[in-house]
Amino acid sequence: MAPAPEEKNLYLAIYIITLLTGFPANLLALHALIRKLRVKATPNAILLFNLTVSDLSFLAFLPFKVAEILQGQWAMPSFLCPLSGLFYFSTIYSSTLFLTAVSVERYLGVAFPLKYKLYRKPSYAVAVSGFLWICSFAHCSIVYITEYHQASNASNRLICYDNFTKEQMEVLLPFRLELGLILFCFPFLITCFCYGSFIKILISSMHIHREKKQRAIGLVLTTLSVFAVCFAPYNVSHLVGFVQKKNLKWREKALLLSTFNASLDPIIFYFSSTAVQHSCKCCLMKVNICHPNPSLQKIMDKQSMKMGQPQPSDSHIYSSKN
Repeated sequence: MAPAPEEKNLYLAIYIITLLTGFPANLLALHALIRKLRVKATPNAILLFNLTVSDLSFLAFLPFKVAEILQGQWAMPSFLCPLSGLFYFSTIYSSTLFLTAVSVERYLGVAFPLKYKLYRKPSYAVAVSGFLWICSFAHCSIVYITEYHQASNASNRLICYDNFTKEQMEVLLPFRLELGLILFCFPFLITCFCYGSFIKILISSMHIHREKKQRAIGLVLTTLSVFAVCFAPYNVSHLVGFVQKKNLKWREKALLLSTFNASLDPIIFYFSSTAVQHSCKCCLMKVNICHPNPSLQKIMDKQSMKMGQPQPSDSHIYSSKN
């Protein structure tokens, strides 16, 4: 899917910026979440861990896009084309599903704190995560079907997942519509309902600290921004393309916006987990970006010593217990 020559620099800039910001931020979040899981595996931490793995998988295959743009064609082994496409598209939708799962987990925690506590088990979060991975990869396996259904045209061999034939479009258009409805619209509506109710309950609760309410609002705004900016334009192109019965030209630019997801998700991690917040502060201090005063340093040292114990504020914003 190489862009037009005049758009080459734009694509390269966005891909490189995403790689330079997304990799370190997600690796930092992954380190913090692994430490958290070793201490106490909460459903929230498990879902965030899977979301981080999804982003890192996306970033791991993004250099293939960079190489394709630089060379102006697909010059790598042919088997890498559907494989990179599978991970590229699957991780986009797996991110959508895991963001939705986090919103559901948050909502159940504040709406039904006592009942949900009985069923809030790590094993359930692991099972849900496995189902979401299978769901995203199974749906996006259409990449393999499309690539190996290409006409034996030499010109098509130089292009990865593009220049579709009429027969391919007859399969792709309804499938894209189904992707947009099942893996975006439905999860987005669930996320809006869960976070709308989540914020309403938090604001009406007088005993919750103001700082925790601000963290909750930051979490909701960031998550909805990711849906609106990164995922919505691309999935809207599925609907418009199905109605117009063609592969839209602006679809590639809409897909380009989804790249920013890997850079924005770490912000969600920051608002969602105090373990990630602590890891970020420690990292900033180590590179001398942040110079805390002695009293703050003592607090950070105490927090580091307590990493071997469950962190009470790391699960739900509404509660002091895991």
